[in-house]
Amino acid sequence: MKKLTLAFILFAVGSYFSSPAEASRRHATKHNHKSIASWYGPGFHGKKTANGERFNMYAMTAAHKTLPLSSYAKVTNLKNHRTVIVRINDRGPYHGSRSLDLSYAAARKLGISGVGSVRIVPI
Repeated sequence: MKKLTLAFILFAVGSYFSSPAEASRRHATKHNHKSIASWYGPGFHGKKTANGERFNMYAMTAAHKTLPLSSYAKVTNLKNHRTVIVRINDRGPYHGSRSLDLSYAAARKLGISGVGSVRIVPI
């Protein structure tokens, strides 16, 4: 009886604390939808980001409210289907219903000059 109880407890605890890979899959499913993205550049170039590094508008980076800092995301422009990989190094955006602020370089490669519809997939 003790072995059965112990096995059940271990199963329950193991189910509660999932692996990092499982957590990443849950996060990816949560964020794999149509989002609004904008970009930021000259006014923030050289200023500190949320992870402590200096913002470089020519790097392939982005700001997101909830994705882990220093994680990566695949961003696809839904209008022209261009895709880039960005590293999340900052928090934001803080305007309207936008989900992502891209660096100037990332926005340019995606063909976004103002605001655009994108799909964000954490990788």
